[in-house]
Amino acid sequence: MVNLRVQSLSGFDEIRQGDCVAGLRALADGCVDLAFADPPFNIGYDYDVYQDNLDNDEYLNWTREWMTEVKRVLKDDGSFWLAIGDEYAAELKILLQRELGFNCRSWIIWYYTFGVNCTKKFNRSHAHIFHMVKDVKQFTFNADNVRVPSARQLVYGDKRANSKGRLPDDTWVLRPQDLPEGFSADDDTWYFPRVAGTFKERQGFHGCQMPEQLLGRIIRVSSNEGEVVLDPFGGSGTTLAVAKKLNRQYLGFELSSEYVDAIQRRLDSIQTGDALEGSPEPQVSAPSTSNGRRVKQHTAPTKQEDQQSLPGMDG
Repeated sequence: MVNLRVQSLSGFDEIRQGDCVAGLRALADGCVDLAFADPPFNIGYDYDVYQDNLDNDEYLNWTREWMTEVKRVLKDDGSFWLAIGDEYAAELKILLQRELGFNCRSWIIWYYTFGVNCTKKFNRSHAHIFHMVKDVKQFTFNADNVRVPSARQLVYGDKRANSKGRLPDDTWVLRPQDLPEGFSADDDTWYFPRVAGTFKERQGFHGCQMPEQLLGRIIRVSSNEGEVVLDPFGGSGTTLAVAKKLNRQYLGFELSSEYVDAIQRRLDSIQTGDALEGSPEPQVSAPSTSNGRRVKQHTAPTKQEDQQSLPGMDG
């Protein structure tokens, strides 16, 4: 077991074991520049120690508690990004805006194309990501740090294209080579793959893991080097690992002591300036479907077909 020593309640660059509400309450007002949270979705996922099957009111009250603390510890120009599933997306957006007073800058749809196969409903192939700010007129948004190639550059070879590319879309797609023609250069589309079991960046100790490049985009656009990035739900440690690689201070909370140890080992294995795992822009790097491997047969899924997919996918 890794022996973690908390230097002080005001110290950063660490993962702390314990309940996030208590941990957040120990922080000073306005000490965080960016918070990213990928909480449990309350759909019965089998976590290490957390029970993901609370009554509806209990889950919403608990969510209100930790979100209230997140807002308190955010600086006046800070940003809060929340990843959530269908079950509570609408309710939490209302809670964030009408009860807690956040302003919504973007409602991101992350489309990943391969969800759990279902028989009596449409397959789920997306998650919701809300970008919230405290002050609608004053917040960090480093547009030039997250630009992506435009259709003028990739498809048409148009010399008039902005060499810096364009801002990403608000629908994030896994396989751009399979996009329907309905997506155009004017759309808001982000391209990132889920971290499948065969991926190099897969940590293995946590069942749900977001890709480093997705967190990279969020951290680059909503914070600057040296600033503080918070994740109340450490999970597999992706938020903290990416923050460290991008030269941000970081602080995370995690209920499971085993996950805390694994996160610490992950943090110890990387250095500031290390490259992020995965492709920064899959639209450029992804092979065309015609050159890829064709699957001749489809086998039945090994999990229950109608199981609700995508629990909190970690920070």
